[in-house]
Amino acid sequence: MKKVKNKAVVLLSGGMDSAVTLYAAAQENDCTALIFDYGQKSSKETGCAKEISKALGINAFLLDISLPWKGSALIDDLREVPRASTIAGAGIPDTYVPGRNIIFLSYGVSCAEAIGADAVFIGAHQLDFSNYPDCRSEFFDHFRETVGVGTKTGADGNSIKIVTPIIDLKKSEIIEMGMELGVPFELTWSCYRNGEEPCMECESCLLRAKGFAEAGVPDPLVV
Repeated sequence: MKKVKNKAVVLLSGGMDSAVTLYAAAQENDCTALIFDYGQKSSKETGCAKEISKALGINAFLLDISLPWKGSALIDDLREVPRASTIAGAGIPDTYVPGRNIIFLSYGVSCAEAIGADAVFIGAHQLDFSNYPDCRSEFFDHFRETVGVGTKTGADGNSIKIVTPIIDLKKSEIIEMGMELGVPFELTWSCYRNGEEPCMECESCLLRAKGFAEAGVPDPLVV
C-alpha cells in the first residue's frame, strides 16, 4: 500500500536555498509553497518561485505583504543595494529586512494549522550567509518555543515543526544537495536586483558564485 505523505508548508523565495529546501521537503511531504511579495526590488524572484512550484507540480500561494515602513535597502527606493565589497565583515548589512523571517514563519504556521500540515520548512542557513540574525539556529529554537505555546496545535501537544534542513550547510553543499535532488537551478534567482542577468556585485550574487565555484559546477544563470 502506498504510504500517505505528511503535509508541509515551504517558504519559497525563488532563490536557490529555498528551492533546494522545497525539493528536500517534497521527498517525504505533500508540499504547499508560500511565495511573498513584500515590495522587494528583486521582484523577479516571485516569478521564479512560481515557476519552481509549477515544475514540481505543487500548490502555491502568492501573498502580497508589502511593508510600507521600508527599513531595508531591499525594499526602499531611497537606499541603494550595497556592493558586496562594502559590507563584508561589517556586521548586519543594510539588506537585512526587519523581522522578515518572523513575518514569513508566522504566515507559514498559520497556513500549516489551516490546512493540517505538520511542518513549515525554511531555507535559512548560517554558513556562507549575510549575517542576518533571523537565519541563526538560536532564533529558530526560540521561534519553535513560541509556536509550541502560541498555537492550537501546540496547546494540543502537536506543535507544528519548524524545519531548517540546510541550516548548517555551506553554499557549495547546498548546491551539491540540489544537484542530487534534481533542483532546476536555471529557474532560481538570487540577485538582490532585477535584470536580465545577475549583477554579480551584490552579496547574494557573490555568495552564490562562490558556492558554485566550490561545488565545481557551472551556474546556469551566468554561463
